[in-house]
Amino acid sequence: MAEAAPSHLALPSGLLELCALLGPSRDSLRGPEVSFKQGVGSPSPLDPEVLSVFVPPFVTKEESQTAGVSSATLSKTRRRSFRKKRDKPKAEPWKGLPPEDVSVPDGVDLLALPQLCFPGGMYVASEPKEDCVHFLVLTDVCGNRTYGAVVQYYRPLRDASCFYNGKAHWEPSWPTAGVAGCFVPFAVCVVSKLPYYNALKDCLSCLLTHLKLCKDFEVDNHIKDFAAKLSLIPSPPPGPLHLIFNMKPLQIVFPSRADPESPVIDLDLHLPLLCFRPEKVLQILTCLLTERRTVFFSSSWALLPLVAECFLAYLHPLQWQHTFVPILSRQMLDFVMAPTSFLMGCHLDHFDEVSKEADGLILINMDNGSVTCSDDREVDVPDIPLLAAHTFIQRKGAPALPGGVLQSAQGPEPAAAPRAGPRAPGRQHGPERGARTPAGLAAEPQLPGAARGTAAARGRLQGCEEPPELRAQGVQQRGVSQNQGSGRPAVLPAARLSRRMDAFAQMDLHTQSEEDRLNGMLVSPRRPTIEKMTSRKFSPLHIAHRRMVVSMPNLQDIAVPELPARNASLRKVDTAGCGSGSIALNVSPKPTYTFKIPEIHFPLVSQCVQAYYADCIAQLTKAMSLLAPDNSVLLARYFYLRGAVHLMHGQLLDALLDFQSLYKTDIRIFPADLVRRTVRSLSGPQRAQAEQVPELRRLISEVVDKAGEATKPDDRVKNFELPKKHMQLDDFVRRVQESGIVKDIDIIHRLFEALTVGHEKQIDPETFKDFYNCWKEAEAEAQEVSLPLSVMERLDKNECVYKLSSSVKTNRGVGKIAMTQKRLFLLTEGRPGYVEISTFRNIEEVRSTTVAFLLLRIPTLKIKTVSKKEVFEANLKTECDLWHLMVKEMWAGKKLADDHKDPQYIQQALTHVLLMDAVVGTLPSPGAIYAASKLSHFDRMKNEMPTAVPKTTSETLKHKINPSAGETLPRAVDVLLYTPGHLDPAEKVEDARPKLWCALSEGKVTVFDASSWTVHQHCFKAGNSKVNCMVMAEQNQVWVGSEDSVIYIINVHSMSCNKQLTDHRSGVTDLAVQSGTPSKVYSSSTDGTILAWNASTLRVTNRFQLPGGRLSSISLHDGCLWCCTGNSIVAMTSSGLLCQELKVSENFKDISTSFLSFQLLPEQEQLWAACAGLDSIYTWSLKDLTQRPQAVHLQDCSEVSCMIRVKQQIWVGGTGLAQGKSKGKIYVIDAERKTVEKELVAHVDTVKTLCSAEDRYVLSGSGKAEGKIAIWKVE
Repeated sequence: MAEAAPSHLALPSGLLELCALLGPSRDSLRGPEVSFKQGVGSPSPLDPEVLSVFVPPFVTKEESQTAGVSSATLSKTRRRSFRKKRDKPKAEPWKGLPPEDVSVPDGVDLLALPQLCFPGGMYVASEPKEDCVHFLVLTDVCGNRTYGAVVQYYRPLRDASCFYNGKAHWEPSWPTAGVAGCFVPFAVCVVSKLPYYNALKDCLSCLLTHLKLCKDFEVDNHIKDFAAKLSLIPSPPPGPLHLIFNMKPLQIVFPSRADPESPVIDLDLHLPLLCFRPEKVLQILTCLLTERRTVFFSSSWALLPLVAECFLAYLHPLQWQHTFVPILSRQMLDFVMAPTSFLMGCHLDHFDEVSKEADGLILINMDNGSVTCSDDREVDVPDIPLLAAHTFIQRKGAPALPGGVLQSAQGPEPAAAPRAGPRAPGRQHGPERGARTPAGLAAEPQLPGAARGTAAARGRLQGCEEPPELRAQGVQQRGVSQNQGSGRPAVLPAARLSRRMDAFAQMDLHTQSEEDRLNGMLVSPRRPTIEKMTSRKFSPLHIAHRRMVVSMPNLQDIAVPELPARNASLRKVDTAGCGSGSIALNVSPKPTYTFKIPEIHFPLVSQCVQAYYADCIAQLTKAMSLLAPDNSVLLARYFYLRGAVHLMHGQLLDALLDFQSLYKTDIRIFPADLVRRTVRSLSGPQRAQAEQVPELRRLISEVVDKAGEATKPDDRVKNFELPKKHMQLDDFVRRVQESGIVKDIDIIHRLFEALTVGHEKQIDPETFKDFYNCWKEAEAEAQEVSLPLSVMERLDKNECVYKLSSSVKTNRGVGKIAMTQKRLFLLTEGRPGYVEISTFRNIEEVRSTTVAFLLLRIPTLKIKTVSKKEVFEANLKTECDLWHLMVKEMWAGKKLADDHKDPQYIQQALTHVLLMDAVVGTLPSPGAIYAASKLSHFDRMKNEMPTAVPKTTSETLKHKINPSAGETLPRAVDVLLYTPGHLDPAEKVEDARPKLWCALSEGKVTVFDASSWTVHQHCFKAGNSKVNCMVMAEQNQVWVGSEDSVIYIINVHSMSCNKQLTDHRSGVTDLAVQSGTPSKVYSSSTDGTILAWNASTLRVTNRFQLPGGRLSSISLHDGCLWCCTGNSIVAMTSSGLLCQELKVSENFKDISTSFLSFQLLPEQEQLWAACAGLDSIYTWSLKDLTQRPQAVHLQDCSEVSCMIRVKQQIWVGGTGLAQGKSKGKIYVIDAERKTVEKELVAHVDTVKTLCSAEDRYVLSGSGKAEGKIAIWKVE
């Protein structure tokens, strides 16, 4: 027999929170009855009230005790149903409130529920009316939402008094209303924590067929049985598995959410496109994004919540955090007077009343598709970016809509007519309906990407004061009224600043252009590129006027194809000819699966409930046994469901084992809080039993013992404000980083030095404010730059104009000198033209001098180039000294970038140049130039260290990339892994390119596109510890071994890290893959444990232990597993038997050392090894390891850290002396001749890791002092 769960354990609840029967009160019913009997035509409205409430659990405590199972196995508190006793007034225990032994769920207000269930009022009818359904959203004081579905139906009433004493006569079918006929409205309301609109509507339709045929005294029992069924249905976990339940006569599908961060979608997402034109849809979205006070109106109560929910779904991954009341009854109309942001819904009858009483409201009429403002002003909101808006409008077509969908748009919504048997596939609202998205909405995720330039131009953190001349203009141009709280967009959550890979970051990444990905690698001040400038200026949809920020369109000016006139009835939409010219996306849906919940047998006693749980567990176990071993996604959902049912069944240890299996299948849906509470509720014997199972012991350690050790993420919103007191260096660094100007700490230190030249080493608030305003003004001026087409054709598409001089006289004409990241050119005046001055690469000399003009000496800048004999001269006057500093810094940065094959130098030089400009604009003239010279970092480097990069290094080095770009400090590159591209059916073409996986400190993994060396994905988190190893197991898995003893598995298709292997008990040191079908992966840990894994099932097939521990690396060769333990290198069979052993003590008797790493060369039958503290690499013959090794001396080497084999070469990375300084060096050794062929000066810091890219290139990663990756050509 199942063991009872502790009473204090809050178990996962079913779909049902509450079910209520509502109808007219006895007193209010007497009047209409008399009126009907007397023939009065317009009776007064009735007073609705709650007649019965049904809340789980539905098994009494006595029944549970009889069965030996506590009632707590069903829910966290004891609940039962109640009914108001009208026939005995003295016995009424409550006045509109439930009795004490009934616990109403939080967020459900029984006093307000009658108004919401009858929002249009309750009236007695003289003839039967059609049943109708509408929906509710209930919000508690904490903002938590619950969702309701309400069905209204009418019943004939002959005698009010006999109805309330239980003797009313309920007709089995609709009678013909006579003179004394009286039809009374009733409602059944179902409340759930999840927004299952369509599913709950169909459930109520099934219930209605029974209620119409039952007697009065049977109503409670039917509703109770209905509620009990819903309460026992578990919530489906996120993913592709949907639940099916037989409600008779319909098969009800409960769809799951797509992923843990997505909402449940059980409504028709194209409803707004039936009500509004596409430009109005975008305008409404903008109202929501700018947090306006918005009210929807419709003549259909059913349509109000559905359309409002659709718009909130369009906002995903953004969430509406304000008040949300999609249905307001007449008694609640005063809610629209609230001063804060809200989203509400009212009946169309109240449109005039609301528009007159409240100011500043956005009024949205669903019936005619209009968007207006309550104070008769034009709706003043920003426009969606031009390209995204145009794409959305063009893609929006008229998709073929099923008839049932159109019915939901006409209100009130009729209750679905039940059919015998399951629904037809086209009508089943589960996976198909829940996942359906109109083709036009596929453009919606592009909006954040398209708006990226706008957000960048305004500054990522703008909650600060702006220059007076920009402040008023900026508000006007942004189109946001002053009373809107425009400071809100100025803040960013810490998740964005820390680059957390959540749903928003995923969407932003997937909508990035190639240019944006490149800009992500080369962090530089924000400026529009020539490509963006061209599209902005010469697009046929370009707006005539220019704004200080990136131009945004006026949606009303966009010409769109004329759509057919809107029909008066949404039931009859003529789609002929509509959409024939539209652009529709062919998006293939993801596969979905269903699991049918077993039948629930009645009467509802404890034995039946336990039998139902046993049936669920048996069917889930059977479904799992039929799955393919590699279908881990579906297997995880079965584990989750079975674990939840085990908990409800009181089998806590079995539930924990199922939840523990989620580590190997899909860690994203692991219910950490539930598992933690379950572990803490274990009894003493149960805890002791769990500790004896290794998997549970590890689980308990992770979720309970180590829970307090994990640092909580900083989810606070960062709002930049100008300082109000003097700042020392540390405070200045923080302020500059928060302002979004620059993040690099070294550059900020130079800026601090420049701003404090000749003063005390602190910065006053006024100086910081002046500097910040100068920087922002320069950004705004750069956005205003407009180049002629003839000029833009001479520039590269990714060039940006960073600086323009004033109009000056030069020896090549009069005009403005323009500086990009590549060149200087003259923008001539009069007839605008382009005159090339020089690229920074071709500059030979830069001088600041003076030339005589009459009695004056005019400061002049002279630039001598390699390709031209004529020296360029420009009379820059007061700007001469600043331009002299800037050009020299850019020249030096370009030279260093070319010498070191590192484009980051030119990006840093650009930052220095623009900071110089801001410093000169901030400080008084006499010392401003000297202060700005403190930022001439690369020019000073070029003069102080003229030594060139060694020729061999320069010829072998191809490129450098910086995985720490955008970080405040560089991070050490711990491990590198190259994976070739595979065009897999499950992978998009653009994602099938080769990739470089880079593990940085603290478990961060960044992925690069190895064909362009741009960022493919920022920052997986493989725990919080150092990553020691990475391998590719099969074509769709990357395994990451961490110092925290966990192996993290990354899916290369979804680019998600959602599986963990937790069988090791100490840090994972190495991984080795044995090819085959399926492939086998060996993993090692520092305690000497070696595990063999089946890569498909993720199960351990073998394990063995090496004595002594200190296991650092492993390698497969000729059926043997070679292991490096520090003291020895041993070869073992796959079963753990020792074959060969090489001991360090027998080969280095006079030296205290240990093995660091090794490489096997099967062709030469050689073993190469590096030893700690020795400056040589040693080789042994595999035929006889007892022979003395040969040594290959590494000149000036002080430490060896890594070693790989490439073709017939051994590449050794470490630290050594170069030009008198300790540098990261790479030694390339010819394996046949055992001589050093090349000695490469690779990095400023030590070389920590090496990897090979198809034997064509070698990639090296450096320590935290530099944190860069170098790409080397293999010869």
